[in-house]
Amino acid sequence: MNEEQWMRLALDEAQKGIGRTAPNPPVGAVIVKDGIMLGRGWHRAAGQPHAEREALADAAGKNVAGSTVYITLEPCSTQGRTPPCTQGLIDAGVARVVYACVDRNPSHAGRADALLKAAGIEVVSGVCQEAAEKILRPFFKVRETGMPWVIWKSAMSLDGRITRPPDESQWLTGELARADVQKLRSTVDAIITSGETVRRDKPDLTIRMPELLEGRAQPWRVIVTDRPESLPAQSERTLIRPRADLAGTLRKLASEQGVISVMVEAGGVFSAALFEAGLIDEVVVYYAPMLCGGPSPGLGGVGLKQSLHLDEIDFQQFGNDIRVRGIVR
Repeated sequence: MNEEQWMRLALDEAQKGIGRTAPNPPVGAVIVKDGIMLGRGWHRAAGQPHAEREALADAAGKNVAGSTVYITLEPCSTQGRTPPCTQGLIDAGVARVVYACVDRNPSHAGRADALLKAAGIEVVSGVCQEAAEKILRPFFKVRETGMPWVIWKSAMSLDGRITRPPDESQWLTGELARADVQKLRSTVDAIITSGETVRRDKPDLTIRMPELLEGRAQPWRVIVTDRPESLPAQSERTLIRPRADLAGTLRKLASEQGVISVMVEAGGVFSAALFEAGLIDEVVVYYAPMLCGGPSPGLGGVGLKQSLHLDEIDFQQFGNDIRVRGIVR
């Protein structure tokens, strides 16, 4: 296997941590010697060992001296809740460190290279950088702007309606698409909605598949309303926030709860307000093969000032439903 193939395995490890590591980034690592993988690991939660140390632990009992370690993010070089990974790699006697992208944390950025090279370790960076940066977008956005990555999720009919005619089922999409929504929820730290949606639909906004909850808490439920007294009783990990400052609400989620990714599940008017404020980074829409008509469009209000376009478009089919996913340009 070549460098890129080994890094792809490290990226597979990193994927396991998405939605679990906030405020830390999801990172993966693999240790290779003489073409054989000795260990692999991923960062499981803030305060727990980083991916490099997980991989070293996985390789316990094997001779890792002279090995190459593939890491999806520049190894940390400062003492935090866990020891610096650079020192762990030095102590293990590895010969090479290959990482995908530079850490944009000013306390770490670029420091690993000097420390590792001073210890006689060869350092290579930039392998599968684009793929790693996609995984790390939420972490990098918080570091650079103080704002979490925001995903707007909606399910709608082909004519853009988010409710069915009266007396029909509440569901637009089928079981496979709804299961995918559960997986999507498991990748975020918070789900935000409006008080109107809560009063009308009483959504759970929780992860309901036990296998997706293992080792993590439910996402924060964030209800934005100016009439909190009219809400039904709420479960734990629920935050009530005023409507006046949507950007401020998102910023506080990052600074106070350590949130790096948020999903919006709400009606058309509230969703449109977030788009109009320029707060949406990514769109995920599930289209059901039906026509519903009626007064409930996916985006309501007075309309956007200009059309928004999506890049990096991905289409996927779930039963009879189609999921469209893309990044707001």
